[in-house]
Amino acid sequence: MSEQPPPSPLTEILTSLRDRVMGISQSVLSTADGLLVVHDSDSVHPESVAALAAATLGVGRRMADQAGVGALREVVARCGSGHVIVMAVGDRALLTVMGDDGLDIPAFQRESPATVEQLSRALAADVAH
Repeated sequence: MSEQPPPSPLTEILTSLRDRVMGISQSVLSTADGLLVVHDSDSVHPESVAALAAATLGVGRRMADQAGVGALREVVARCGSGHVIVMAVGDRALLTVMGDDGLDIPAFQRESPATVEQLSRALAADVAH
């Protein structure tokens, strides 16, 4: 019987966000250029989500620049049976969160800044090693 390796600190941060915000079902952390870092998902292809998140955030940033409304914070897609939210994690990473139709958006907005900060610190510590 083989043992599972312990989850990475990055995966634990994603899992913690899912546990704290009702309606989050999956999340993917990727590089800004669309490469998968870690994921907390089971029904999506995380590499595809990572690539699409990079494109989504890129288009969102260009739209924000053209509209002159300041720096982009997040892109939210409200879909028929859920939500997809893409957020910048510093300049080099992206957090994509998928949730069902009952996603608690106010709780997500309260919890996500601390999660982004935790992810930023963990990524910086990983790069430093």
